[in-house]
Amino acid sequence: MLGLDQYRLSSDTLAIDNDYHREAFLEAARAADALDKTYGSSFAFSGQFKSLLQDAQASLNERAEAGIPEGLGEWDYKLGDWKFTEYTLATIRQSAEGPVTSQPLLFLLLTIGLGSIGGLLYILPVFLKIPGIKNDRIFHSSLQRGLDLNWRTFFLGATILGILIYGFFYINNFFWPSVTAAIMGLIIWLVFSYENSRERTPARSAGPGYGLNTAWLGVIAGTYLILFYVLLYWAPEHITPWMRMSDPLSRALNGGEASQWFVYGLLYTVIVLVMGVKMIAKYRHNRYQIIRTISVMFFQTAIAFLLPEILVRLNQPYFDFKNIWPLNYTFFFDWNINNLINSGALGIFMFVWGVLLIIVAVPVFTYFYGKRWYCSWVCGCGGLAETMGDPYRHLSDKSLRAWKFERWIIHGVLVFAVVMTIAVLYTYFTGSQQILFMSSDTVRGWYGFMIGSAFAGVVGTGFYPLMGNRMWCRFGCPLAAYLGLVQRFKSRFRITTNGGQCISCGNCSTYCEMGIDVRHYAQRGQDVVRASCVGCGVCAAVCPRGVLRLENSDLDVDTRTEALRTIRISGGEVRIEM
Repeated sequence: MLGLDQYRLSSDTLAIDNDYHREAFLEAARAADALDKTYGSSFAFSGQFKSLLQDAQASLNERAEAGIPEGLGEWDYKLGDWKFTEYTLATIRQSAEGPVTSQPLLFLLLTIGLGSIGGLLYILPVFLKIPGIKNDRIFHSSLQRGLDLNWRTFFLGATILGILIYGFFYINNFFWPSVTAAIMGLIIWLVFSYENSRERTPARSAGPGYGLNTAWLGVIAGTYLILFYVLLYWAPEHITPWMRMSDPLSRALNGGEASQWFVYGLLYTVIVLVMGVKMIAKYRHNRYQIIRTISVMFFQTAIAFLLPEILVRLNQPYFDFKNIWPLNYTFFFDWNINNLINSGALGIFMFVWGVLLIIVAVPVFTYFYGKRWYCSWVCGCGGLAETMGDPYRHLSDKSLRAWKFERWIIHGVLVFAVVMTIAVLYTYFTGSQQILFMSSDTVRGWYGFMIGSAFAGVVGTGFYPLMGNRMWCRFGCPLAAYLGLVQRFKSRFRITTNGGQCISCGNCSTYCEMGIDVRHYAQRGQDVVRASCVGCGVCAAVCPRGVLRLENSDLDVDTRTEALRTIRISGGEVRIEM
């Protein structure tokens, strides 16, 4: 689809609303003889268009030295770099000519429509099979086998290096990329030296791996997902045909044209629904899994996708009622607070709702139900990981070294989120952009780039086929860290084990997406109370002996993590042996 349309640049298709910017661009375009020309691809068009924007920017800067027209602000006259993406995306949308632009609904049906039908035709026959878990050669599949340590290190290192290099150009300074690199180096030192894991060889991501050639389909799938997120976040002008095909549905829901975020929300929702059916088919022998999957399908479709779009149509703020700070890191940004407060009673209710979720719902619900109430029943990130990512859950590294990296990284992200939020709130209440030597705009910009985009999207989802489906939830999500701290130290939730029944088959550890070696706990009869456990219950669903059980109890809520102990129940009497 992305190569079917052509793009024609003219004064009529130019989407620049600022008169000074528009006139300077037209002068540059006429001088380069670039008007009324047709380009065969978005890459050729955007390259030429951005070159003309640079010429217009230089022209306006030169004129500004002689004096900006009276009554105008500096950036009402000058052309800032941040306008380049906005103008390029809007102009490419207006300049498109071709089959996708003329028949958007047809292409929506031919792509997402037929893709969904094809997926269901593949999934529905699973319901005819005998219920129960069958490994089905997952360790021998070229899509699901995973990579050994060397190849995982290569892909992760190359991705991080690429993100840091691009981040330098994105934020236009060395400071934050350098700080990030230094923190990464510190974490590596802490894990290898301070925590003495040099000799602790990490487990392979999927049982007995034999290198890259055994997971070539997984590498292709991961590369495709990574490229998709790169285009979505940083080059949306190249996916305008996807926006065009989504326009009919967008207009029906919110009354406007589809943005790249509408396309993403649509794809996200369709995938969760279709792959949710696959999840139900696979785990239909377990009622808990069926109800949990229906829950994430509902919250993603109704609360995360449809409701916010309908609110926009009603001239209300776009608001996802299930998104909680610090996962929703923009919640305390000045523009968001002002937008909610200025939107009347409903906007104020949205703001109060968001605050109550943070300070009341998280500790209360997590105390009673553990972090599973959100991570496994409500969250969209968890919903995608549990549905589309389910075939890759066995790729999570179960080694002690991976767990040590997890603790340092995820709590580091939480600290970063808290610092950024303090900075933006300081800006909101004082009006000052500077805190000591830091600019709050730069802090929030780097967090959005590094954590909100690169970590959550490029690595978090792109690495599903390479390193498991909960990379983001396990290593990066600040809300998961917040929930985990409550669960670890003050929660009724736990997974109890009956060690006497364990046959050490390893199914529980294999299927744990959070990298917990559940078999280690089961063999010793020790409850699973890890902060990272999302309570998905799949370990219990795949256990052939009923060794594992998800429970809520306040019997020993203050001491259950202190030492290894066995709980014995006899004749109604409960006895704990240390």
